[in-house]
Amino acid sequence: MLDNAQIIETIDLGLIVLDRGMVVRGWNRWMEIHSGVSAQEIIGTVITDRYPNLGEPKYRRMLKSVLTFGSYAYFSQKLHQYLIPLENPHSTVEQMPYMQQSCSAAPLRDQQGMITGLFISVHDVTEYTIYENKLLEMTKIDSLTRLYNRSYLDKRLTEELERTHRFGNVFSVIMIDVDYFKRINDTRGHLCGDYTLRQLALILLQVVRSVDFVGRYGGEEFCCVLPETSAANACILAECLRKKIADEQFVYGQERFSITISLGVAEYGDGADTLERLVGLADAALYQAKREGRNRVVCAESSALPLFADDQESSVW
Repeated sequence: MLDNAQIIETIDLGLIVLDRGMVVRGWNRWMEIHSGVSAQEIIGTVITDRYPNLGEPKYRRMLKSVLTFGSYAYFSQKLHQYLIPLENPHSTVEQMPYMQQSCSAAPLRDQQGMITGLFISVHDVTEYTIYENKLLEMTKIDSLTRLYNRSYLDKRLTEELERTHRFGNVFSVIMIDVDYFKRINDTRGHLCGDYTLRQLALILLQVVRSVDFVGRYGGEEFCCVLPETSAANACILAECLRKKIADEQFVYGQERFSITISLGVAEYGDGADTLERLVGLADAALYQAKREGRNRVVCAESSALPLFADDQESSVW
């Protein structure tokens, strides 16, 4: 039967024993392997000399409560990511350089029940965290284009509306639709259609700012949410997008082809003070652009704002 010392050395989690002065009194084999620091090297030293982050107030308070009141302390991965900075030992090191940890601290008592120190257990939850993040990503990312999906985009739109209500900021949306997209599927096949949407998504991300949100709203329709942006400036960006797409040469197999897009712009404000009205107004402008010949930008309900369009409709097909 294994004795306690053997269990401590073979258990699949880190165990650290500290006295009341934060001097290391125990450092099991797991900690040696993952930290690269031997027990002989660290035992007898103050742990904050090796790991200064443990001296931060948020950690010091929690450890002090264990020594003072004999309570247990928990260090959640969701709040802290890790307690001891250890290199990620898994193949996911590029995604997360440091091992993600859920840790706990508990008091150590002598035979009279007096608290003489504490021990910290370190659980590696990196792979679980990666998996959880992937599941979370699946709920908000469109699998084809890797842009935000409709439900997550609606959530961000709602948050932007609430922020605007609170602080009085301006923001705009651009609705985008690929002109004659059905022709691509009918003449070149659905795989080429998927390729076209993916390339379009990449171009959108290249042109918009890092603070903007871009999502696939459905089918071949996309939506850009532009915080702190007036309709006039949104129209300028929309025209940049229209021209960039029109000038782009798409290459699929042995074929080269071009596409055009139509865009509708709306700004939050009178007549567009809810999510449904704002998106509806931008959608109406988009379909006005379609009716007026496609390959153009229409700004909703403002003759003072610029309207951009090519003089001739693109004859791509």
